[in-house]
Amino acid sequence: MRKYVLLYIDNTLPPESPYLYGLHPNAEIGFLTQTSEKLFRTLLEMQPRDCAVCEGSGTTCEEKVRTTLEEILEKLPYEFNIGELLGKAEEKTPYKVVALQECERMNILTQEIRRSLQELSLGLKGELTMTSGMESLQNAVFLDMVPDSWNMRAYPSMSGLTMWFIDLLARIRELDTWSSDFLLPSAVWLAGFFNPQSFLTAIMQTMARRNKWPLDSMCLQCDVTKKNREDFSVAPREGAYVHGLYMEGARWDTQSCMIVEARLKDLTPAMPVLFIRAIPIDKQDNKNMYQCPVYKTRQRGPTYVWTFNLKTKEKASKWTLAGVAMLLQS
Repeated sequence: MRKYVLLYIDNTLPPESPYLYGLHPNAEIGFLTQTSEKLFRTLLEMQPRDCAVCEGSGTTCEEKVRTTLEEILEKLPYEFNIGELLGKAEEKTPYKVVALQECERMNILTQEIRRSLQELSLGLKGELTMTSGMESLQNAVFLDMVPDSWNMRAYPSMSGLTMWFIDLLARIRELDTWSSDFLLPSAVWLAGFFNPQSFLTAIMQTMARRNKWPLDSMCLQCDVTKKNREDFSVAPREGAYVHGLYMEGARWDTQSCMIVEARLKDLTPAMPVLFIRAIPIDKQDNKNMYQCPVYKTRQRGPTYVWTFNLKTKEKASKWTLAGVAMLLQS
């Protein structure tokens, strides 16, 4: 009987498709891409580490690790001078507090990167005994993975070590520019924060202090502009312009100013600059809106940041089934 049931399923029922679950075909592309990446990563991790020469490169595995760590140490900037920054930030506004907290967290991360790489360098030279932690770091660098000790002090990311380090340098530059005068940037790179929730909360705190509103009776309103980061030269009088977000499961149409179906093979289209400002909850417009969650990475789940109302002509349930969300990393 079981045999006939299986034959019926194989021969009669339609093949599995994202459409059956209310998903866009892009969802299958994304799933298969992630599965393939995981497969190849597993195969790479199974390769022997004691190879004399890395295949195709002509260099030993140890030389490859040494070259990588030297490049990172050379490009890694020195830590922020927190004492000096505290002297600049005379009035502790919510935005300045966020900037200082971000600089402190960046210092913790960069200090660990520098310490661990210098230690590994001495180990590779034979000047220190190689420990299990140093071997784990060496393996991670060789496999282009972010080491566990760095991940513990960093922000969620699904990138390999090379792209992760490029992103880290961009975050440091952004922080360095902001902390030089503590003036709010014309458009804030929301993805550049360790804790983006703290910046969004600072928007509400600033407005609450200005208008003497109770914080628990406020919310954030998200207006999607039609402009890119380069189109802004000054910060708004209230709230903040934020950039660097992407949409997954759908796309934002700048002509109709609402969520529409995604284009095939365009998995995470970039969002225009968002204007985020704090308003009283009773003034929030919930008509024809989709409550769009924001996550730090495609992993979603534990990387949740906030929820913003976005305009939609379709029923909100359609986008809920499609798993539409905004991401801070594509």
